[in-house]
Amino acid sequence: MTSASPTPDDAGSAAPDGAPPDPPARRVMVALLTPLFAALMSISIVNVALPAIESGLGAGSSDLQWVLSGYALAFGVVLVPAGRAGDLWGRRRFFLLGVAVFGLASLMSALAPTPMVLNIARVLMGVGAGLLTPQIIGMIQQLFRGSARGRAYGLMSTVIGVAVAAGPAIGGLIIDVVGDDLGWRTTFLINVPLTLLAFVLAFLWLPRTRGGAVTGTSSSTGTRTGSGGRRGLAALDPLGVALLSAAVVLVMLPFIQFRSGTGAFLGAAGLALMTVWAFWERRLGRLDAEAPMVNLALFTRPSYTLNTLVLSLYFLGMPAVWAVVAVYVQQGLGHGALVAGVVTLPSAVMVMLLSTAVGRRVETSGPRMLVVGTVIAVLSMLALAGATALMGAGSGSLWLVGAALALNGLSQALIIPSAQTLSMQDVPARMAGAAGGVAQTSQRLFTAVGIALVTGVYFSIAAAVDHHAAVLVASLAIAACMLSAVLAAVLAARRARRAPAAAS
Repeated sequence: MTSASPTPDDAGSAAPDGAPPDPPARRVMVALLTPLFAALMSISIVNVALPAIESGLGAGSSDLQWVLSGYALAFGVVLVPAGRAGDLWGRRRFFLLGVAVFGLASLMSALAPTPMVLNIARVLMGVGAGLLTPQIIGMIQQLFRGSARGRAYGLMSTVIGVAVAAGPAIGGLIIDVVGDDLGWRTTFLINVPLTLLAFVLAFLWLPRTRGGAVTGTSSSTGTRTGSGGRRGLAALDPLGVALLSAAVVLVMLPFIQFRSGTGAFLGAAGLALMTVWAFWERRLGRLDAEAPMVNLALFTRPSYTLNTLVLSLYFLGMPAVWAVVAVYVQQGLGHGALVAGVVTLPSAVMVMLLSTAVGRRVETSGPRMLVVGTVIAVLSMLALAGATALMGAGSGSLWLVGAALALNGLSQALIIPSAQTLSMQDVPARMAGAAGGVAQTSQRLFTAVGIALVTGVYFSIAAAVDHHAAVLVASLAIAACMLSAVLAAVLAARRARRAPAAAS
């Protein structure tokens, strides 16, 4: 990989004359992706730790639900304003802040004496993850171009896939080796040395660039302002932040806590608030294009809109697979946490082997790989349904489940780096943090909806029939979600083919 260097549309953030050159790209990526691995592993590793937390802290079902959802909720709320703040005031500083908050909150989780303290710590972990994640996308967009950018997003996809898929195996191994109480605490404690290392590496290796061309610097005070002259927090669009944050919370809550009429009311209120937010951002953008937290002109870029839609539809279905498989292996088949984690490893191996190579080819074959990847995602869910049907008939094995998940890993390796790179290819570096935050927030919302719906189907069928039938039906439901991703990928590929023709 070539050395990192500012992109043309971020020339204003290049280092001044006489400053040391940007560090090598490999160092930049190690610094950026080390805490991302910890943040994403924390999503899946806790799944296998829940029974140990329940016995160790005497936690109730509501406490356990918030161990999962508090992290996801805070993560989703913080992403967009954090991305915008990085665009305005420097991505490096918000990345370092996010790493520090995540590491300290992980330590607090490991030492938690009560379920309440643990849930507060998990919310703070989500805040830290939400602060650092959009800065990664923004810095990749700012520091890399061409095929180097595709390789960077390929590496990012590798870390995402390995962290999420390997989390249950790592958690299961820890709990099996050191016991329940110390084990669940260690699943949080392992984040501490990772984030400490990441903080040091980021401090030493990440370039001290300005956030993006959207900001200026006052020669007398050094205060960053938008083009409209707004200073301090006013430049962050506080009303836009409040409206979007409240909307995200209200939309997510019905899928993680309230499933009755109350949930429907909250969800409708959230959608209404999101509409108000869109009108506010549009009005603010007409007065000053740089003033809104998210310039809605971003969605007039088909490459961003269509490829973000592909990713969101992918996340509507696929994250639910890990929850379903974990329950199936442990409750349905009676295996331990370690076996439940090991079953997911073929997927992680496929992602690790292929994502970087896919990233190298995004410039030439990205739209095609996206279509192929979404089709394979459908086939992987059909394979999982077939594997569990055979097991229900007494002639299958967990090897078949692992093979289906390996196919899932192949689809992920093709989809995530391709869609991520293609979605950002027309986004100016000055908008990269906010654009990345919007895309990540969309993925979190779709993930919450998908997990709630698919697990609801799973537990209903398991209660009425058995766990084998439950996985079969849940897999077919996910396959239906993936068919919508196939359609979006085909539309994105057609638009990509027409774009060069129109340019010529």
